[in-house]
Amino acid sequence: MSELTVTLLRFGFLALLWIFIFSIVASQGRDLAVGGRLPVPGRSRRRQDAAPQQAPPAEAPADRRARPGTLVVLDGPLRGRSYPLGSAPVLLGRSPEATVPLGDDYASGRHARLFPQGSRWFLEDLGSTNGTYVGQQRLTRAVPLETGTPFRVGKTVLELRP
Repeated sequence: MSELTVTLLRFGFLALLWIFIFSIVASQGRDLAVGGRLPVPGRSRRRQDAAPQQAPPAEAPADRRARPGTLVVLDGPLRGRSYPLGSAPVLLGRSPEATVPLGDDYASGRHARLFPQGSRWFLEDLGSTNGTYVGQQRLTRAVPLETGTPFRVGKTVLELRP
């Protein structure tokens, strides 16, 4: 091989190496984004609009009291902790700005969101890398959660309780 060929191969390899490094840094930047925007703004906006249509009409005030009031961590770094639920949405993730900040390396900064609708709580994934699961089913849209149904955010397993 000529000296020119070897030099071109070296520069080509160097360029591929830098492209690989930049793609890793960009991926980590998206995963660890903590700012006010969501990781996948368009997708999660459509899910927020769709969630109220999936929910049943508001039920009687007596049923509102039956809505779960506590979020319990069953497994993961925060095992045994519980968080009271009010009427505001709950952000789950590694971000310190999250309502429930998870110390889980497999959770994204803004991983999932729990939100009340009528007498039920709904769970939606916010475009996380590792997904949000209810049972073995990975979420692709907002789904209603029943009391006592475990769900997984990263490696952390949580559950709604009365």
